[in-house]
Amino acid sequence: MNRWLTGAFDLLLLPLRGLPPVVGIAILSLGTSVGMLLVFKATSNQDRLARAKQLLHAGVYEIRLFRDDARAIVRAQLDILKQSLRYFGLSLPPLLWMLIPFFLLVAQLQFRYAYAGLEPGQQTIVKAQLAGNRLPEALSLDPGPGIAQDAPLLWIPTTGEANWRIVVTEPGSHAVRVEAGGQAYEKGIDATGGIARRSPVRPSASLLEQLVYPVEEPLPGAAAVRRITVEYPEFRVSLLGWEMHWLVAFLIFTFGFTLILRKPMKVTI
Repeated sequence: MNRWLTGAFDLLLLPLRGLPPVVGIAILSLGTSVGMLLVFKATSNQDRLARAKQLLHAGVYEIRLFRDDARAIVRAQLDILKQSLRYFGLSLPPLLWMLIPFFLLVAQLQFRYAYAGLEPGQQTIVKAQLAGNRLPEALSLDPGPGIAQDAPLLWIPTTGEANWRIVVTEPGSHAVRVEAGGQAYEKGIDATGGIARRSPVRPSASLLEQLVYPVEEPLPGAAAVRRITVEYPEFRVSLLGWEMHWLVAFLIFTFGFTLILRKPMKVTI
């Protein structure tokens, strides 16, 4: 499924690659808002939601109207609590319908907008988490074209992790190979500019890790290497002069578009 989703997102995001990141995020947020509103409308009881909201507003108005009547205020507060729970119960099913698609969307966008590509001359660390936390007899790194090893192997026995410092020598899409136990395991490294698919982790065969890191193929279940990690610099999005994580900008746009479009689309939320 991850391979299919990644390929689908590559095609979907292809027209956005030449745009400024904040513009691409805004377009994706607009599409997300429309999709979420359609799902919410289709999977919720709009009439009951509207009624619950009316009763909530009535309770607030009652408190303001009878602010000198303690019994009326308590009654109104209890009614507000009752309608709030009712509103939450009515909203829960559509939110559950949207949860998995939203998680898959964020997981894919994370690897397009969260990391910046490496540049020629820039150093980074390749980490290999070994199965069993033991140093195998044969363990080495083959940097491949465009990458050079910049320091010898650093073995951390307490975590079972092997570290190599590398340096990018040429721009482009590269790969390194970790050789352990007579087998070689490859990890992609991106040294291009702009928006591109970049995954800091080639995950293990664990289902959870495959969900969190869906871009690269998982390592074999019986591999001597459990996980390979490459440290990328963090990419920040500029919005109105503020530098922020892409997800913050995405949520701001999505929330704003949802508020704007709910009335034209006749959705009660």
